[in-house]
Amino acid sequence: MVNKKPSMGRQKIKIEKISKKSHLQVTFSKRRAGLFKKASELSTLCGVDIAMIVFSPAQKAFSFGHPNVDSIMDRFLTGNPPPSSSGMHQLIETQRNANVCEHNMQLTQILNQLEAEKNMEKYLTKRGKALEANVFGKLPLKNLSCMNLNN
Repeated sequence: MVNKKPSMGRQKIKIEKISKKSHLQVTFSKRRAGLFKKASELSTLCGVDIAMIVFSPAQKAFSFGHPNVDSIMDRFLTGNPPPSSSGMHQLIETQRNANVCEHNMQLTQILNQLEAEKNMEKYLTKRGKALEANVFGKLPLKNLSCMNLNN
């Protein structure tokens, strides 16, 4: 067995500006994705609206927002409070109930179709066995001959 040197693992990095432009861009892209993921988790877990705008080293703007950046920025700039949450919850609950009813109808249709297919299978199996018994029961085996199907 070959002894491997233990890896150095994750090392703590010094927090300072990265000097190489290519390393800077790669780090920015990875960190941006992580920031947006954390913002999404915060929004989901705490039920808050969130908006983020970050600028890359190349001065490109990237944004993330839940429910969307524009509505949150408009609320921030105008100072308007968020829409009534009770009305929003009622709207969401109504939509959810409609989706549940639709899915239940689809499920019922699929189950009915499955039951019809099972009944058809039983019928065809019985029919096949009856035909098999009827045909093979009446034919004497000594009268059967091989047929050449290549002609």
